[in-house]
Amino acid sequence: MKNIYILSLALLVMVSCKTDQQTSTENINETEVAIATDASISITPVMTDSTSVRALDYGSEKYWYAGSKGNYGSIDPATGTPNRGVIKLNEDEEVEFRSIATTSNYTYILTAGNPALIYKISHKDESVEHVYTEVEERVFYDSMRFWNDEEGIAMGDPMGACFSVIKTYDGGKTWGKLKCEELPDYVDGEAAFAASNSNISIYGDHVWMATGGVMARVFHSKDRGSSWEIFNTPLIQGGEMTGIFAMDFYDSNLGVIIGGDWNKKEDNAFNKAITFNGGKSWKLLKDGPGYCSDILFIPGTQGKQLLAVGSPGIWWSGDQGQSWKQLSDEGFYSAKMIDSTNGYLSGNNRISSFKLDVK
Repeated sequence: MKNIYILSLALLVMVSCKTDQQTSTENINETEVAIATDASISITPVMTDSTSVRALDYGSEKYWYAGSKGNYGSIDPATGTPNRGVIKLNEDEEVEFRSIATTSNYTYILTAGNPALIYKISHKDESVEHVYTEVEERVFYDSMRFWNDEEGIAMGDPMGACFSVIKTYDGGKTWGKLKCEELPDYVDGEAAFAASNSNISIYGDHVWMATGGVMARVFHSKDRGSSWEIFNTPLIQGGEMTGIFAMDFYDSNLGVIIGGDWNKKEDNAFNKAITFNGGKSWKLLKDGPGYCSDILFIPGTQGKQLLAVGSPGIWWSGDQGQSWKQLSDEGFYSAKMIDSTNGYLSGNNRISSFKLDVK
C-alpha cells in the first residue's frame, strides 16, 4: 500500500478460477454463543521510540515486530526486553516493513515499496538473510502468511494486468510470482490496506484475502491458492478509504472482518461483519467500534470473544460481536494474543503488552 502514514491505497484482489459473488446475510447457520459479560484491560508500555509498527507476530516464545525506518526486532514477554535491529539499503535510503510472518524456526519480514525485499530471521541466533528482491516502480506488498514451515504467500498491489502474488514452497529460501493467467480480473479502484498485516487469514489449507475501496470483497481459496472464489460483503465501500481493513478466521467457517471509512472513524455502521460459512455470506455486526485496523478471535474462547483495535481505541466482545465494550481510548494499529489473557499491541511509536480480565 502506498504509504499508510498518508493512507494511500494499494490494490489487491486474488485468484479466481470460479467466482461466487453473494451479499445475502440470510440462512446463516449461527452457533450458540456462550456469553462473557464484562472485561477490563491493563496496558504496559514496552518500547517507545520513533518507530511506527504495523507488523506484529508471535513465534518461538517471542513477539516479533517490523516497522518504519527499517526497524525490526523481537521481545521476550517474560522480561519485556526488546532485541532490536535495523536494515538500510544505504545511509540515505530507509526501508519500511508492513508484513511479517513466523514459522517454527524463522520470522519473515517484507518491505512495502520499491524495491520489495524479504528478510529471513533465524529464531536460533536472530541472524538475518536476504532471500527476495523485486525491483519495479509499481511494486508494493501488503501482507504475508505461512501455512506451515515450508509454504507461504504474500500479496500486493496490481502491476499491469494482475495483482502481485508470490509464494514459497521451501521455507522462504526462494519465492516465485504467480502468472497473470492464474489470477482474476480486478475491479478498477478496488484496493487493500497495509494497516496491520491482517487482510490475509489462513486456516488449514484455506486462505482468505480482503479488499476495500470501490469494493469490499473476500477472496477465498480452499487449496492454498490453486483456485479461488470471490464473495461480496455488506461492508461500506465505494470511497477511496472505505472497506475491509482486517480479518480473522477461527476455523474454516467462522470468520470476522472489520474496517469502515478511515475519513469517518466514528461511524460504526456497515464496518464489521461475521460469517459462519467460510465467507459465502456475512451478517453485519451492530454498535461497538467504528473504524478499526485489526481484529482477532481471542485464543482459548472457542471463537466466542473478539478484540478489535484501531487508532480510536480498543474494544472487546464476549458474544461474537453482538455487543461490545470499549476497553481503552489508547490507539494502536495491530494486536496479537498468545492466550485468553495476555497479548501485545503495536502502534505509532510504541509497542505495549496488555492483560485482559474477563468476567
